[in-house]
Amino acid sequence: MALFGGVYNNYLALKRVLEVAAQLSVERVFCLGDMGGFGPHPNRCFPLLQDSGVICMAGNYDLALARGEEDCGCGYSDPRDNHFAQISYDYTFQKTSPGNKRWLGRLPEAIRFRLGPRQVHLCHGSPRRTNEFLWASNSPNHLLEKFLTDYDADVMACTHTGIKWQRALQPERQFINVGVIGRPENDGTTHVWFCLLTCEKGDVSCEFVPLAYGYENLANEMRAEELPSEFIQTVETGWWTTCLEIMPGKERRSGRY
Repeated sequence: MALFGGVYNNYLALKRVLEVAAQLSVERVFCLGDMGGFGPHPNRCFPLLQDSGVICMAGNYDLALARGEEDCGCGYSDPRDNHFAQISYDYTFQKTSPGNKRWLGRLPEAIRFRLGPRQVHLCHGSPRRTNEFLWASNSPNHLLEKFLTDYDADVMACTHTGIKWQRALQPERQFINVGVIGRPENDGTTHVWFCLLTCEKGDVSCEFVPLAYGYENLANEMRAEELPSEFIQTVETGWWTTCLEIMPGKERRSGRY
């Protein structure tokens, strides 16, 4: 199974994920939400998702667009984070067609499936709140184990933070943040990431796959759409320039800003 989150209007990365997934002969592809935000031309993502049979769920962005909310419901608290989030949301809301908003409104807020003998539960932020930020540094094992127990899962996967991580838990359980494909993960590289789940002899393994795509073309399209230069800088350098204040200290220190 291929899992990814946070498309963020990056249809170029989405096309590349689908190409690589086909090359790897994955059985199913799942998107954990947040189709819109950050990038240009939101309507270009929907045909790719729908025509390729990607199994999609709703993130906070998708729920906000479908309901006509005033902001993305991203969960930021800092004024600077909210300033750039509002620019992104207003652009995406204006550019997303009514039909695509209705499609977002029909998506489930969680997905469950079996992978071999293992029960897998997919959520966006966390199983208890769509816009909860679960970072590697602030997610203790006891909390993750409680989520798995409460939702009767062997494997749980989320997104929302934009930075991937994985944690093995007892007994033979694991929690995964699959990262996002819409923008690089604040590591100084331009590629993005998705996750492969494989079941062999009853054991589920997780592999993070780096994905190169035409980021230069994306940056040029963002300029043509007059999106913030801070967003474009992130695409071109791999360093986040916005949505930084929500990050815990450990994750923040690993970036440039």
